[in-house]
Amino acid sequence: MTEQVGRYDAEDITVLKGLEAVRRRPGMYVGGTDVRALHHLVYEVVDNSIDEVLSGACDRIEVIIHGDNSVSVQDNGRGIPVAPHPTEKVSALQLVMTTLHAGGKFDRSSYKVSGGLHGVGVSAVNALSAWMEVTVQRDGGLFRQRYERGVPAAPVTRIKSAPNKNTGTTTRFLYDDTIFVDVAYRFDTLAQRFREMAFVTKGVFIHLVDERVKPVPREASFYFEGGITSFVHYLNRNRTVLHPIVHAEREVDGITVESALQYTDGVAVSEYSFANTIHTVDGGTHLTGLRSAVTRTINDYARKNNLLKDKDANLSGDDTREGMTAIISIKHPDPQFESQTKVKLMNAEVKGLVEGVVSEALAQFMEGHARDAKEILAKCLTSSRAREAARRARDLVIRKSALESLTLPGKLADCSERDPHKTELFIVEGDSAGGSTKQGRDRHFQAVLPLRGKILNTERARMDRILDNNEVKAIISALGSGIGDTFDLGSLRYSRVIILCDADVDGSHIRTLLLTFFFRYMQQLIEEGHLFIAQPPLYLVKTGRTTHYAYSDEQKDQLLHSSSAKGSIQRYKGLGEMNPEQLWETTLNPANRTLLQVTIEDAADADRTFDMLMGSSVPPRRRFIQTHATDVQYLDI
Repeated sequence: MTEQVGRYDAEDITVLKGLEAVRRRPGMYVGGTDVRALHHLVYEVVDNSIDEVLSGACDRIEVIIHGDNSVSVQDNGRGIPVAPHPTEKVSALQLVMTTLHAGGKFDRSSYKVSGGLHGVGVSAVNALSAWMEVTVQRDGGLFRQRYERGVPAAPVTRIKSAPNKNTGTTTRFLYDDTIFVDVAYRFDTLAQRFREMAFVTKGVFIHLVDERVKPVPREASFYFEGGITSFVHYLNRNRTVLHPIVHAEREVDGITVESALQYTDGVAVSEYSFANTIHTVDGGTHLTGLRSAVTRTINDYARKNNLLKDKDANLSGDDTREGMTAIISIKHPDPQFESQTKVKLMNAEVKGLVEGVVSEALAQFMEGHARDAKEILAKCLTSSRAREAARRARDLVIRKSALESLTLPGKLADCSERDPHKTELFIVEGDSAGGSTKQGRDRHFQAVLPLRGKILNTERARMDRILDNNEVKAIISALGSGIGDTFDLGSLRYSRVIILCDADVDGSHIRTLLLTFFFRYMQQLIEEGHLFIAQPPLYLVKTGRTTHYAYSDEQKDQLLHSSSAKGSIQRYKGLGEMNPEQLWETTLNPANRTLLQVTIEDAADADRTFDMLMGSSVPPRRRFIQTHATDVQYLDI
């Protein structure tokens, strides 16, 4: 039987005009419609102001989140041209704001380097905004134009005269809430991004204000003369460093390469790459060049100084980067990014340029600082030995699993469903809570893995010690996806991995230890949205003949005050105090429960936080506790 095929004629071809394509497919231009894409709208506008900084025409940027959730970005750059375009016969301002691939960045007469070379950034923001208003000061006047969902509401209008010496652009926009639904700007997310911008753009002052906070707005300012050297110092301020920062900067064929690196006594690697001040979160050719330079230079030094014998294998890239904090920033007249969201740099020629600049600087440093060089080499050799021990331990686990036909941990109560897209694993604190969870769960799709005590603090341990910890091995075996370099998301046995801990100090500590482990060694699990935190109730509140569960002190008080009957309260000190039916009703049942999805807003900020909370340095952790603890008896981190 043949299915009826619909007609396909000339009139079926749809042509999207102007900015309509952006509104139809926002993911192609800003990466989606979630909170990350919402912040990307602000970044696109601020990137234009940063381009003015790179041209030498701007040194101050002010970003304000207004009370109505609109955002304004003001700079003291040259101002967007407002005169009629010679061929398009409309104001250049209107052309830039309403036409994709229109701007002053496609040739090098106006901008030597720029982050906005795709030319769709600010026009895409305009298309995705309920309204936008742009005010330009230049040519002796103040000019303004308003747009509604990307369409000009009126021509560009000269409001008044203004001094020629004052120039700049102010862009204010309100995102379209029919596209971005149930999202809101986060001050800390924006602040972290602007801090990075100020680090990689020496001499710019960025001021962020949040007027939604009453009665006094929240503010933050960023200005760093030291550039990326200051950035490395900032990232390592809670760590014990092994040597001074190694900095290099050179311009080759119109491309500026700048790097800064420093080793610490930790095991975590902190690498961040930037192209024309834009954080390329997926790296690219500049990060590849940095890594190659470090590995090659350290191996060359080790062989030259007889620290590696002829029979010894070269140190691997992982060996030479353990404990390293490094920033690579390039400024390129024609950067090629993987997509409009600019997460990965693709220019092939950059790898060799970066490798040459970084290799020369690191080699000179090591030759001139013999004691520091020996400390770096000692750390790399120790890392190599530990990595080899970890490899043997991992191979042993693999061979053992093969011999035992992939036997799962004995403490794991698995589910009957075999489709990983339909299953979930609860990692539960303690055997008592594990017993209640096993009885209360739906055995068809819910698995339970009880942990005995606190797992190893993986922030302070190398892989060989981690693989020797029974609780960590049980998690790795249950998930089936490997760890670290061998992590394979395709082998994950459960679509949801849910941390279920008591609502007390020990539970908070165990949850933090687990989050540290997943962040450091299974980060893709978090990035792809598979990690969650369960929210069991804190109280059982009985008023008269009715029973309610309260998940916070505020909710408990509200329940008590809203009832005329006398109330009684039971505080759940641990999950083991709840019977299986209560645990199912409140925490396990997908129809009733609340899960918090774990996300990574910014890798640099998350890296700093985990290092501060779980690293070896005590004073920063003490300061954090003293600042954030509202109750000395209970601190939920």
